[in-house]
Amino acid sequence: MHRTAAIISQGDEIVLGQTLDTNSRWLSGRLTDLGVTVVEHVSVQDDLASIVDALTRLSSRVDIILCSGGLGPTDDDLTRSALAHALHEPLVEDAHALAQIEAFFAGRGRCMPAINRVQALRPASGTSLDNPHGTAPGLCARLDRADIFCMPGPPRELVPMFEAWVCPALRLDASRVILTRALHTIGIGESDIATLLASTSAGNLMSRDRSPLVGTTASGGIVSVRFRDERSPTRADALAQLDACEQLVRDALGSAVFAVDGPPHDALPASVIDEMRRRRLTLTACESCTGGLLASMIADVPGCSDVFLGGLITYANDAKASLAGVSPDLITRHGAISAPVASAMAHGSLQRLGASASLAITGIAGPSGGSHDKPVGTVWISLALRQQASDPLITDTRRFALTGDRRHIRELSARLALGMLWYHLAGTPDRALLRQAETVSRQAP
Repeated sequence: MHRTAAIISQGDEIVLGQTLDTNSRWLSGRLTDLGVTVVEHVSVQDDLASIVDALTRLSSRVDIILCSGGLGPTDDDLTRSALAHALHEPLVEDAHALAQIEAFFAGRGRCMPAINRVQALRPASGTSLDNPHGTAPGLCARLDRADIFCMPGPPRELVPMFEAWVCPALRLDASRVILTRALHTIGIGESDIATLLASTSAGNLMSRDRSPLVGTTASGGIVSVRFRDERSPTRADALAQLDACEQLVRDALGSAVFAVDGPPHDALPASVIDEMRRRRLTLTACESCTGGLLASMIADVPGCSDVFLGGLITYANDAKASLAGVSPDLITRHGAISAPVASAMAHGSLQRLGASASLAITGIAGPSGGSHDKPVGTVWISLALRQQASDPLITDTRRFALTGDRRHIRELSARLALGMLWYHLAGTPDRALLRQAETVSRQAP
């Protein structure tokens, strides 16, 4: 039975951080869905000995090894040679694989370059896996207790090869169920979440000896609470366990939870747009240091046009005055990075576009431009909101002291703005975010 797995990603570009390893993430999720526990991820450089060592070590520990990358035709593509070395076997040419590579080039009106012939090699006891989407056949072999599948690095080739060849070859334990779920939160720090989850009515949800197993992951201002059940005898039982766990987490964290599953950074603007659509509200943005990033996050949500009316990019002070109607005297007296200016930006964009809500951001993203009173990372975010025509206009303006590089500060500012709006829509504007905000200034003109 294939109950445990390891994933090896090969490439100098991955080890050096030049390329993001999305293959391991996808493969892990797919194996988990199938009831296979992934126990290790390994990234190795383009070095024969390193790859052989990883294959040899893991083959005695897990039931299946999935490798990605290193099947190209160049000298740094070493997966096939490493697999042969680990098996103590020679490489042999696979006639079927060679014919497929030649056909791939012929279908594009080209002759196969001589260099690509090496891609038809496989270990003597191994099997080549068809790849209709590229020139790199996959490989399959057995070493010690592990079945090894080697797939090309490009996701458009790896994913269909996994589904066509690896998935059908898996010997799955029908009695084994692994289900996962994630609740995404904004505005509460990871340590605060751990404290809240340690004191629920069911005890410490993050205890490592309970099931479902609960953990947290922080990224870009969002903390995801992840739980996994692999002890339940049936899928129905596992779902019931996850449902019960989700309710306990929601009871503890309340409106901090904005979405279930999915990419967390994409889910935040989508959740805000969905809630505003449900309430028939509209939104605009006025941005300085984020330079349109907030509007871009919102516009990435399919179908957002019925909520998002547009935005103003007021990077220069003159643009703040001409586009958002901010008084030049206000900027002179308080500075562009201030509560009055942020509030005026929100009011100006709200009036000019006729929206129900406006988010405004002005700050110092760095690396230069900071001062003793306003260091790099100082960001003012203002929300102007009127949910009903008869309601007074609520203005919530907050100062955040953020850390990180320019890109991180800009991205976090945009997400915190969406978080402020999320909490107001939930009716709990003071529920969270205050730990990150140094000061709060509220007005209701």
